[in-house]
Amino acid sequence: MTEKWLTGPVPGFDPMLMPVVHALLQVREDVRRTLDGLSDDQVWQRVGASATIGFHALHIAGATDRLLTYARGEQLSEVQVAAAREESRISGLDAAALNARVERAMEAALEQVQRTPVSTLTAPREVGRDHLPSTVIGLLFHAAEHAARHAGQMATLRRIAGQL
Repeated sequence: MTEKWLTGPVPGFDPMLMPVVHALLQVREDVRRTLDGLSDDQVWQRVGASATIGFHALHIAGATDRLLTYARGEQLSEVQVAAAREESRISGLDAAALNARVERAMEAALEQVQRTPVSTLTAPREVGRDHLPSTVIGLLFHAAEHAARHAGQMATLRRIAGQL
């Protein structure tokens, strides 16, 4: 399968944001492929001291939403803060439900990237309670690479556990 960054421009997106678009599309595909055919036990199986495949999927969806909130120049809502606290405690969702969460998060991210004017990419943004400095492009890029990192961890866990 050809990786998304080698498939050319995606219509409707500014070329300056294409690396973010390709990464988000790749995450969506990689997560779908990793979760495909896994039982509930496999999704929530611990491999050593690592987080579960299920946790990584939840974290991709939740962290992407939070990072894009900051990219819009907003701070997290109470609901988002509570969801972040609960991410590591959730278990029992099946592969289809986890995939649906990631799909929704990637779709929302792609919609936001599509609506982001290139003229705002260097606009300053603040992250977290400490209002750490970033920019719109910094947050969009980090959302994409963070999601890609966790999708890779999911795929690796599946392989280590002999579930390929």
